[in-house]
Amino acid sequence: MTRDEIQLLYEYDRWANNRVLQAASTLGAEEFTRDLAGSFGSVRDTLLHIVGSEWGWLTCWKDPSPSSAFVTELVWTQREALFNANAFPDLAAVQLKWAEIEREQVEFVNGVTDESLARVLPVRTTQISLAHLMQHLANHSTYHRGQVSLMMRQLGAEPLATDFAMFLMEGRGARVAAP
Repeated sequence: MTRDEIQLLYEYDRWANNRVLQAASTLGAEEFTRDLAGSFGSVRDTLLHIVGSEWGWLTCWKDPSPSSAFVTELVWTQREALFNANAFPDLAAVQLKWAEIEREQVEFVNGVTDESLARVLPVRTTQISLAHLMQHLANHSTYHRGQVSLMMRQLGAEPLATDFAMFLMEGRGARVAAP
């Protein structure tokens, strides 16, 4: 992927995350935290998993030379502590943390170059390019936003569509020319 393609992907990711947060704002406190037996239980816990993962990967990407142990142990252990559900009793708390991480992510994404996207980082027993890890994270967030949509339906609430095509049809991403 090129710098322009990554920037478009992350512009979409922010748009879609904000749509999910907007949809979740219609839930009452009990609905927001109700365990629906999904991968992470509740809408809140799934949102925390998304934003926690975005924080974790961003932390790895910003490190000039992360070790595999740093990626595996330190970052993911820290993520569990920083994104503990008890610290986020309501959507406002989740949104506040999300906005903080989004600002850092925008700064990072705006600074990537075609050359920096080729950088490889250690992940478990292999090496993966920054470009592929960034694609992975956007895909990961999409997967879990789909889970939130299902939970919203289970709660009788209306999810908002987050399709990439809808993002494009709304005129987002217009600054990037089609390939």
